[in-house]
Amino acid sequence: MDLKMPKGVLFDLDGTLLDSAPDFIASLDTLLTRHNKPKLDPEIIRSHVSDGSWKLTSLGFNIDISDDQCAVLRDELLEEYESNLLQHGGAFDGIKEMLTSLEKDDIPYGIVTNKPLRFAKPILMNEIAFKDCKTLICPDHLNAIKPDPEGVLRGCKDLGLHPAECIYVGDHKKDLEAGINAGTQVIACYFGYSLKASDHEDHIHGAHYPNELYELISRL
Repeated sequence: MDLKMPKGVLFDLDGTLLDSAPDFIASLDTLLTRHNKPKLDPEIIRSHVSDGSWKLTSLGFNIDISDDQCAVLRDELLEEYESNLLQHGGAFDGIKEMLTSLEKDDIPYGIVTNKPLRFAKPILMNEIAFKDCKTLICPDHLNAIKPDPEGVLRGCKDLGLHPAECIYVGDHKKDLEAGINAGTQVIACYFGYSLKASDHEDHIHGAHYPNELYELISRL
C-alpha cells in the first residue's frame, strides 16, 4: 500500500457512490402523472436530488415547503421512491472498481449520508458494489445532520480512526463542510448532482469522473 494513502475513507451516498437520480425521476414522474401534473425535465430533477425529497416535492408541484399539502405529497413521493430503489439507478460506473481497489489496499470505507436508514439500508444490502462497506451512518443515528460534523466523526470512530487519517468524499457543499468541520480531508465529486469545479478554490480536490477518485484518494 502506498504510504501516502489515507487509513480510511468515508463517502456520501447519493450523487457520490450512487446514481439515484433515475429512481427519483421515475418516482416523481409517476406521482405527477397520478395528480395530473406535467412532468419535469429529468435534468432539472437530477440537479436537485442532493437537495432532498422536500425540494423535489416543492419543485414538482410548484408548492412551498411550508404548505401542509407539501408534506402529504412528499410522503407519497417517498413511498413511490421506496418501491423504485435500484430499479433504474445504481452505483456510478467506475465506483465498484474504485471500492475494490480500496479493499485490496486494506483501506476500510464507510458511508455517511443524509438519506434515512429506511432507504439507505436496502440499497447497501442489494447493491453489490457496496458489499465491503464497514459502517453506514444515517440521520436515524444522529442528533444533527450534515453540514454538522457529527456523522463524519461517528464514521471515523466506527472505522477506529482519527479524522485526520480519513477523507470524506461528497457531491454537495454540505458534504465538504461536514468533512472540514470534522477535521478530515475532503474530495468534491463534480460528476454528482450539486457541485461544480468553479464553486471552489484550488485547495479543494475534485473528481470530474468516478474513475478519478482512486487516484485522488491515493494522493491525499
